[in-house]
Amino acid sequence: MSPRLKKLIKLAVVAGVVGFAVLQIFPAKVIGIPTQDIGANPPERFPFDGGPEVEAIMRRACFDCHTNETRWPLYARFAPSSWLMARDIHNGRNHLNFSKWADSDEDERQTDRENCLEQIENGAMPPWFYILPFHPDAKLTAADKATLKAYFLKNKKDEPATVAPAPAKDAPKAP
Repeated sequence: MSPRLKKLIKLAVVAGVVGFAVLQIFPAKVIGIPTQDIGANPPERFPFDGGPEVEAIMRRACFDCHTNETRWPLYARFAPSSWLMARDIHNGRNHLNFSKWADSDEDERQTDRENCLEQIENGAMPPWFYILPFHPDAKLTAADKATLKAYFLKNKKDEPATVAPAPAKDAPKAP
């Protein structure tokens, strides 16, 4: 390795370390992500109404972003991963927060369940960037999906059958 290349590598490493240190000065709130301090969770909780099997699956794959029971790993305390995680959790809680289901009636909760099922069946949830590389256990198996489907559809009301309008009494009859 040439002396010039060694010097360039040293300079790149020093610049990387200094850049990383500077990023730590800016918490997620400073860059415009409306969230509480990283590592803190709001106190609201709604008692989960699924069975233990459903709850275990959802704790593993959903609760970090869609409840106030987020597990904040060590890497969530360092920028820029703290920014990304805070943004994703803020967005997840805005779309659906199971901890605030007490504010919703049963019809709204059932609509949320059906929307969850649609997202899971489409492969949108859990997102790939959550699963890889830090949460491979969040990947849903076919059995997990079947269990969740049964839970999500447990209170589904069948749509009322559409009734064809009755012909008017004065309508002319066809020949």
